[in-house]
Order: sequence, then structure tokens, then C-alpha cells
Amino acid sequence: MSTAPMGLGTYRIHPSAVNDAAVRAATDPTCAWIDTAPNYLDGQAQPLLAPALARYPVPVSTKVGFLTHQAAKGAVLDGALTADDAERGHCLSAPYVHWQCARNRTELGRDRLDLVFVHNPEHTDGDPYEALRDAFTALEAEAAAGNLSAYGVATWDGFDTRALSVPALHQLAAEAAGTDQHHLRAVQLPVSLVTATAFAEALDGRGPIAQAAGLGWQVYASAPLFGGELPHLATRELTALLSPNLTVPQACLLAAASCPGVTRVLLSTSTPAHWAEAQAALQEPAVPVATLRKVLDVLAAD
Repeated sequence: MSTAPMGLGTYRIHPSAVNDAAVRAATDPTCAWIDTAPNYLDGQAQPLLAPALARYPVPVSTKVGFLTHQAAKGAVLDGALTADDAERGHCLSAPYVHWQCARNRTELGRDRLDLVFVHNPEHTDGDPYEALRDAFTALEAEAAAGNLSAYGVATWDGFDTRALSVPALHQLAAEAAGTDQHHLRAVQLPVSLVTATAFAEALDGRGPIAQAAGLGWQVYASAPLFGGELPHLATRELTALLSPNLTVPQACLLAAASCPGVTRVLLSTSTPAHWAEAQAALQEPAVPVATLRKVLDVLAAD
């Protein structure tokens, strides 16, 4: 079993490092993917990425859902957002999804978006599936118009709390598209030695990661180092079980990349040194499932 390749995440990256980090990712065929969102870096992530994206045709995933103050103001002025939704700071209505997709294309300098994630639908008021129905309908229309290739769902705890499930998302997308040949092709969720519920289930062929992989969807692992906190939580003895030749951060990253069903691990890093360390870690053989089970069992017992 091989490890999942890496991609650049832009949630926690330093604004001054965005362009160089994007170039590093774009020029390495094994890491040529960038994940961003219109609300990252206080709304500056996508404009900061645009110069690098103009030079390199690297695939990019972006999102719809959360609003910056500036975006909310613009959407209200354009009639795509109600004042109440603007106050909430999160919206998945069809008019807003169309508006944000157009804004994403403009900010990223792309005529067609590669992948658009519906961002944390569990944050919506009311039933998340009703909100997702509107969002999926709008995204299917965007795909039909040639404005995007695929869409997905990015969540922090929606699968852990059972607010969301992959079979229900698949059914909802089929209803929105009017066919099983819909454009819902990906999920993004945290996968780490700390956020381990879906991780542990995947080792037994269960849960959202296994279900998404079974449908042929891409599975993007976010926060593999738990926002930089995991290396301070994991012990050297524990990570030696994963790979004795690696540092604690490298071993933790390798564990996430070894999770069955994960197709890409997203890492936010501002320095070339950290990027190189991560690349080196993912060149190691995948951690066997039995070892991953042992490590997760030890952590669960602590």
C-alpha cells in the first residue's frame, strides 16, 4: 500500500509565504494540488494565490459557505444574500452559492473551477441536508454550465457527530442532478492521530472514508498535524512505532497519509524546510494497518 500524496493547504499559512508555497506545490508533480477558501487569511488567500496560479496550471480546490465581511457586503448589494444570512456569517442558499462560485473564479483567475467544497454544512441553521440540497442544486447547475468540474463536502466534525453521512450525501447529489451521474466527487475531513474516529473506522473498512473511497470519490485529509499541536502531544516512543527513522511531525504525517482510502493529505506550511521534511516523510513506505491500529489503541487508552 502506498501513501497518499501531499497537497498545499492555505488555512494556516503565513500571507507573505503564500506565493512561494504555491510555486513549490505547483512545480512538484507529486504535490500539485492547492486547497483554499474565500474566507481563508481574512479573505486574502485566493487573491494572494492568483499570481502563482497564472503561471502554473495546478489544480485548486476552493469552497462556498463561510463569509468574510467584505464578501457578505458585496453579496447583499448584488441581491445574492439576505441581511440575516450575512449576519450569520455562513450561507448555502442557491443564489449565494452561484455568486460565490463566480467570485472564486475571479479571485483565482480561473474560467473553470476544479473542485468546490461545500464548507462545513453542519454550521448552517436548521437541517444541514436542506441547506445541502440547495447548494448541490446550484453546484450541479454550475457544472452543467461548464463553470466547475466537480464539487464535494468539507467538514470538521459532521461525520463524527453523524450530522452527515456519505450515503445520504450521495443520494442527495443524485436527487439534485436527477441522475446517479452527479458531480459530487470528494469529501474533506480531519484525519490525524488526534481526530481519529474516521481514521479508526477506515482501518476496519467502515465509516465515511471507506464509504467515499468505495464510491470512487477523492478523500482529502485536512489538519494531519492537528493545527501544529500534534507533534507536542505525541511521544517519541509512540511515533517510533510508526517509523523510527522519522521525526515526530514526520511520523504523524506519515500515519495520516497511510490511512486506507485517503487520496491526498493537505498540509499548511510556510517554510521550504518544513515542506521538504513532509515530502521526505511521504516517501517512506506506508504504515501497516496493524501498526496504525496499535498506535490508535494506545492513544485511546491515554
